[in-house]
Amino acid sequence: MNSHQINQRLAHRLGYAGLVPFILLTLGCWLAHPDWLGDFIRGQLAYGIAVLSFLGGMHWSAALMSAELSAEQGRKALTWGVMPPLIAWSATMFGGFGFAILMAGFIGAYQADKRLFGWYRLPDWFLQLRFRLTCMVVPMLALTVIAANVRG
Repeated sequence: MNSHQINQRLAHRLGYAGLVPFILLTLGCWLAHPDWLGDFIRGQLAYGIAVLSFLGGMHWSAALMSAELSAEQGRKALTWGVMPPLIAWSATMFGGFGFAILMAGFIGAYQADKRLFGWYRLPDWFLQLRFRLTCMVVPMLALTVIAANVRG
């Protein structure tokens, strides 16, 4: 087994492990005593902010490590790299709309990744993994919002 296969397997495992807090916090919103609901909601918001910020950092890493980017591509990649943290941070400023901002941020980050990842010559499986993870994160955030409105 070559190192690329090991990295692919590890990336999948770690990516899916990163879903565990999203899932547990969503379940907590639905199953825990209502007195704990606010804690689970804040935890979900905080974790979503951290993960969305991480997605921007990936672009900085890839852009700085790629010797094949044009100056314009490098500027676009680095500029985009600061957008997810700014979007995530803005989720703290809008109260109940914070989750909508996060969901839009995750969807927007995936859309940007589709355009930019080709520049970094990342393997196709990585974008597929990003898609599957986004397709899990956004519904978990939505279910948290629904629980907040139904149970809160």
